[in-house]
Amino acid sequence: MSMKVLVTGAKGQLGTDLMNELKRQGLEGVGVDVEEMDITDAAACRRVISQANVDAVIHCAAYTAVDAAEDQEDLCRKINGEGTRNVAVACREAGVKMMYLSTDYVFDGNGTRPWEPGDERAPLNVYGQTKYEGELAIEELLDRYFIIRIAWVFGVAGKNFIKTMLRLGKEKGAVSVVDDQVGSPTYTYDLARLLVDMIQTDHYGHYHATNEGECSWYEFAKEIFRQAGMNEVTVTPVSSEAFAARAKRPANSRMSKEKLTEKGFQRLPNWQDALGRFLQTINQ
Repeated sequence: MSMKVLVTGAKGQLGTDLMNELKRQGLEGVGVDVEEMDITDAAACRRVISQANVDAVIHCAAYTAVDAAEDQEDLCRKINGEGTRNVAVACREAGVKMMYLSTDYVFDGNGTRPWEPGDERAPLNVYGQTKYEGELAIEELLDRYFIIRIAWVFGVAGKNFIKTMLRLGKEKGAVSVVDDQVGSPTYTYDLARLLVDMIQTDHYGHYHATNEGECSWYEFAKEIFRQAGMNEVTVTPVSSEAFAARAKRPANSRMSKEKLTEKGFQRLPNWQDALGRFLQTINQ
């Protein structure tokens, strides 16, 4: 069957890869960014989604500046919480299924066991709280939805940890990186394939989707420089306490992907492999 899918935040890291992947799989993608559809405008959401005549909406648009969110709580909530509700209402009225990209930040980060999709949510910061509110709106309004939690995202389009590390490594020759937060990176190229596969099914519910394997940010940085051939860069591990950030980060961002296997979805390759392909792509 040929599907037509509307992607919000289509110019972002994930949105860009999603539009490419839809095309690759022979599906029609309708990309919207804030110019075409401001998600904080409920009427605009209803108008654009009903007129687009799509089968599904993949909602990537979000306020993602985690530290700035602590000072811009109202704006962050308007986009992540109320904006997501607006999209959900429009999807309900148009009778289309919805996929929402959420985050490991909905959890409090305690313990060491990987978070299960059904675990209790208790965000530590404003960003996590507003993404949680987005999840709640979807659960309340829709029956046909996917909530996909991702973490440590990197892609070719946009800013991310890898690009920051490479820049700092070149400029300064040394970086300090926290070693007491553990999780899994997510390459948007790999994630896009999974999401487009998933949107074509009716296996609704909550999922976690990151690349396989786990690391600390410190280990991630070390591997970035190793694969980039920048072994002269000094990487110093520091604790979260030593690294002043406005927003509190979860220490444990490990997320269980067993549900993907149970539902017959192909999991993402391991993160070192994803990093290698990403570096190859940006160096071309």
